[in-house]
Amino acid sequence: MKRLPLAILAVVAALVATAVLGVGLAAGSSAAKGTTVKAAKSRYGKIIVDGRGRTLYLFMKDKRNHSACSGTCATYWPPLLTTAKPVAGTGVKKSLLGTIRRSNGKKQVTYNGHPLYRYVQDMRPGQITGQDSHFFGAAWYVVSPSGKKVGG
Repeated sequence: MKRLPLAILAVVAALVATAVLGVGLAAGSSAAKGTTVKAAKSRYGKIIVDGRGRTLYLFMKDKRNHSACSGTCATYWPPLLTTAKPVAGTGVKKSLLGTIRRSNGKKQVTYNGHPLYRYVQDMRPGQITGQDSHFFGAAWYVVSPSGKKVGG
């Protein structure tokens, strides 16, 4: 009977150690790699998307390399954040990628000086429900691989 609890304890300890090691490795690998921005085909032509294929937008109220979207705005239009230098995926220009520091200290990805955002209503890759919408004092547009707004 005394062996059973020790065996269970050993199995639990091994599982915990494996989980901790796995989390550490995953955190180390993702921390070293920045957020990916790439191009994708859409009904608006080629646009830029994040690494998971979700549409990225610019906000017309932003100034070059400065975000005007925080608080409730950032809840509906989450900024595209990164912990390292952003990665240029297929179809985007590495020279147009950059970052700015948000008021909370986090790094937001920019493209051609435009801070980038997703829209919470875009639930799946390929959805573009925020195009030419007018919330929080200005319009929102998808971005072309050349770094320009699309439409409007």
